[in-house]
Parts: sequence; structure tokens; C-alpha cells
Amino acid sequence: MKKYLDILIFTILFFLLFSYFSWKDTVAPLSGVEFSSSKNSYKVPAWVVLGVVNNTSETLEFNTCDNISIRHAGKQVYLPNDICTDIELTSREKYSLNLSENYDLFQNPGDYIFSFTHGENEYVEPVEIKFRGTIGKIFVGLFYAPLYNLMAYLIALFSNSLGLAIVAITILIRILLLFPQHKMMVSQRKMQAIQPKIKKLQEKNKGNQQAMWVELMKLYKSEGVNPMGSCGFLIIQMPILIVIYHIIMNITSLKNEFYLYGGLSDFHISQIDFDFFGMDLLQSWWIVWLLLALTVAAIQFIQVKLSLIGKGTDDKKSWVVLEKKKGESDYNSMMPDPEMMNKFMLYGMPAMVWVFTYTLIAWVGVYWWISTLFAIFQQLFVNKIIKK
Repeated sequence: MKKYLDILIFTILFFLLFSYFSWKDTVAPLSGVEFSSSKNSYKVPAWVVLGVVNNTSETLEFNTCDNISIRHAGKQVYLPNDICTDIELTSREKYSLNLSENYDLFQNPGDYIFSFTHGENEYVEPVEIKFRGTIGKIFVGLFYAPLYNLMAYLIALFSNSLGLAIVAITILIRILLLFPQHKMMVSQRKMQAIQPKIKKLQEKNKGNQQAMWVELMKLYKSEGVNPMGSCGFLIIQMPILIVIYHIIMNITSLKNEFYLYGGLSDFHISQIDFDFFGMDLLQSWWIVWLLLALTVAAIQFIQVKLSLIGKGTDDKKSWVVLEKKKGESDYNSMMPDPEMMNKFMLYGMPAMVWVFTYTLIAWVGVYWWISTLFAIFQQLFVNKIIKK
């Protein structure tokens, strides 16, 4: 049996090797011209990119305006003269015509017919351009467009500095979310304060999950603690952070000018200065990334440590208040191990922040640095209130 199995395996390996080298040596025959669009469907503002590939053995010569035409609703859409140029493609060479700066040509929704004519041959590429759906319009109208215009205004206000604009918008967002962030911090401190009572409930109702849950809810109600109090800030902050991330990641995209309000009509992305204290905010050097990531992780550690300060005594503060006593390992399955939670918050969070800051581009680290520094001062204020 083993002999036949070895023969079968050898046959399969031989077939795979033969197929691999056969496919590798196979060359597709040259044939015609390929004309296509980067996408079959766009949403206004449309960032259309057309491609021409010369799959012939001869040189292909054409003019972008004379040989490429666009029709919409039976009418000719004329390309601006500044993109009219003579192109010469050798065999297997590709040319891309980027119409992102000409998004105003495609503001009317519908089917657009792009065609490329060369000699007697015509290559047609239909493309659909449509408005955003209801959810997309709400997202753009309530979040993307206002925040993009705010970012553009701040960039113009700070002499076209993207770095100072990021610092300013971070502080503005923190001020805007000051109240929900304050509620979250107070809720976290209250949860820490009632941990001894929760521990007693765990010991009292050991093995009885239902009774434990009922008494836990009564405790939360009597102490005025909302166990989900820290979630509200995250829910509010998340869509704002996502929008800002997309705005800055696409800050060089010309189609964003479609969303500019009338008062910012003079703003143009070519004016933006991406340098911030020697850092290119969109493409930073790895050493800068490393130093920035370490700094952000350090202040994140300080912020978390401040949030875990317990009542303690005048001589010694209890930095981690949810400590597990030695020899105790029998925790109720409903409640996570408090010691592990604290260790994760104190060491795991800064480590995660370090990794994210190091792997992402520099502006994310700048945003995180300012945001965390703001949170440190806010945490000190909350700790002072709780102490009183």
C-alpha cells in the first residue's frame, strides 16, 4: 500500500512541477489595444482614471483629447485643453489618464460612455456615476464635509501647517467631548471604589450566577454607578476619529475640494505644509516614528496610572486598586480578574498604543500625543474632585 501511495505522491508532484514551468514559459500573444476605467461605478465627486495598454507589437501614438471622447445623455463632454497631450506607447506599455482634478465634468449622475479611437478601431468603456445613498449623504453632510472644512480652515489659519491644524482640531474635539469624557472618568473611579463591595457579593453568591447578577444590579443602582458609563464617550468619539483619519489620509485628494464651503473657495491642497518639527506627517522616517511612538506610549502609561490611583494613605498611594490577594484564585466567572484587568490597562494599553503609533503614519502619533496629554490634565482634575 505504501508503495502505491509513494507513486501517487510522486506523480502529483511531477504534474505540479511540470505545470508550473509550462505556465511560466507561456507568453500571451500580443493583440490589440486595451482601454478601461479604474472602476465601473463612481459616486459624486467622481475620481475617474482611464487606462490605455498597448498590446500590439508596434508603437501606439495618440492624443488624449483627439482620441479619447466622453458622452453623457447623448451630449459630448469636452476635456479641458490643459490635459491634451500627445502620447507614444511602446509595446506592452501602459498610460493612465487621471481625471481627478476634473471631477466637475462628472457632477451629473448617469451613464457615461468613454471611448478610445485609434484608426478604424473604437474601444468603448461604459461607466456609471451616481449620487450617494441616504446614509452616505447623512454621513457626508453631518460629519465629513463639516470636519473637512474645519480642517481646511485651521490649515489656512495656521499658515498652511497641517501639524498645527492637527493639534488644534485635537484640542477642539477634546473640548467638545469634555463632558462625556468627564462622566466616563468619574464612572471608572466609582467602579474602582465599589470593588470591595463587589468582592463581597462574589464571595456571598459563589456558584449562584443569577443571585449574583441581581444583587450586583442593586449595588450599581444604590451607589449611582453606571457600568456602561465608559462606553458613551467611545461611541461618540469613534465616528469623529474615523472621519478625521479618512480626511487626513486623503488630504492630498483633489476631489475633497468638492466639499469646500463658499468661504474656503481659495483653499488648495498644493498650499499645505506637511512638515512638523522635522517630521513629514504623511511619510515619516522610521527613527522619528520610533521616538514618537515611545513618547506616546510613555504618556499613555502615565494617564492610565493616574486613572488607577486609589484612596491609599498619605504615606503610600495604592496605584493599582483592584489587587487580588495572595492565594486567591477563585473568582466568579461573571467578573473578570481585576488584577489582570489592571495589568492590561497599565502595561497592555501603552504597548498597543506604541505598536499602532509606530506602524501608522506620523500624524496619528501627533494626534494621540496631544489627546493623551489633554486626558492627563483632565484625569488630574477628576482625581482632585474624587479625593474631595
